[in-house]
Amino acid sequence: MQVSSEQNSNADTPLQLLLFIDKRPSSREQVRQVRSELKELREICDFELQIIDVTEQPYLAEYFRLIATPALIKIHPEPRQTLAGSNLVAQIQQWWSQWQRSVEEYLAKTNQASRQTVQSEKVLLKTSGQLQATDSAPPPTNDLPPDSGREPEAMETKLVMPSSDRPTSSESSLRSVSHSVEQIRLADEIFQLRREKEELQHQLEFKDQIISMLAHDLRNPLTATSIALETLEMGYNATDETASRLTPALTRQLLKHARTQIRAIDRMITDILQAARGTGAELQIHPQKLNVGILCLDVITVMGNRLQAKSLQIEQDIPSDLPTVLADEERIRQVLVNLLDNAIKYTPIGGTIQLSALHRTTQKIQISICDNGPGIPTENQDRIFEEHYRLKRDEDKDGYGIGLSLCQRIIRAHYGRIWVDSTANQGSCFHFTLPVFQR
Repeated sequence: MQVSSEQNSNADTPLQLLLFIDKRPSSREQVRQVRSELKELREICDFELQIIDVTEQPYLAEYFRLIATPALIKIHPEPRQTLAGSNLVAQIQQWWSQWQRSVEEYLAKTNQASRQTVQSEKVLLKTSGQLQATDSAPPPTNDLPPDSGREPEAMETKLVMPSSDRPTSSESSLRSVSHSVEQIRLADEIFQLRREKEELQHQLEFKDQIISMLAHDLRNPLTATSIALETLEMGYNATDETASRLTPALTRQLLKHARTQIRAIDRMITDILQAARGTGAELQIHPQKLNVGILCLDVITVMGNRLQAKSLQIEQDIPSDLPTVLADEERIRQVLVNLLDNAIKYTPIGGTIQLSALHRTTQKIQISICDNGPGIPTENQDRIFEEHYRLKRDEDKDGYGIGLSLCQRIIRAHYGRIWVDSTANQGSCFHFTLPVFQR
């Protein structure tokens, strides 16, 4: 137990005190008063004082269950007693006479016990000596050593350990406290190491998961960019028999679309690099004034081929007077693409998907994407937004959970909310909110 100690080494000091202090400027004066008072009281009753700084050894405060400092603890003679509070000096003065009496009682009991022990050992050794003399008594002789004239009791007492060499209850108490404190300190270090290990493992798992999700999300903008470039290529390579249908307006639209998707890819690559550096949890957004209704229509256009591949119908309900929002366009595009991608996966061939926007309050708008797929079990609905969580039915394929945790992080970064309403065999509706742009 590494503490500073103030004691009179020449005196028997059964009174053992621990003074807990801290480094707060506000407590310095109180600590000074306590130590000054103890210095005066030492003249009445000597003691051993150990001073402990809780900022350096917090496990000691935990061991003694302290809730405030400075505090003074009498650890011996038992019972243990703790004094704390703003009137610590007054409490010491109040209890000192009782502590002094407990020391006197302890010393009286110790001396009595010591005398009884010595007497018992004398009797035992005398009896043992007589039995040995009966069994094999040596022949009498006049060649006795000069000091043989002493009484047998006096000779035998040399074999008894002097009471001053035996560990006192006070010393045993201190060793017990030191041992317990050392155990707590080691347990605290082990706990800290385990927590650091768990945190590192969590960071590694998160990095792997975010990279997996972002790699999954890269497919959509790559596909959209590829389609736009192929359309442009087909238009400019048209033969005389099949004249190009590309008008200047359509060409500009395709180029703009390709640039938008390339920016989305660039943003995702940045996210992957952040995750690789261990900073993936720090999602960066750049909110600006955004017409989310136009963005929804643009995402539907991008996903058009996938909708056609499954003969899916998409019903739109986007009011023309929908207010603009304050959001990062590319991030919200990621959310819409993820949610619409999941809806396409789980809607049966020939089914219907609904995309709607609602001006809920003057502060928020709500976007909803609903499908008529198998739905999500009630017991799993609170977990699908966890990092890389998958339903058991989807363990062998992509499904809900791929990208949903990223969606949640994006929406929360916008101070919005995302949730799901779902009924088994009746489909799922994902909703999220965004803040209205305030002019």
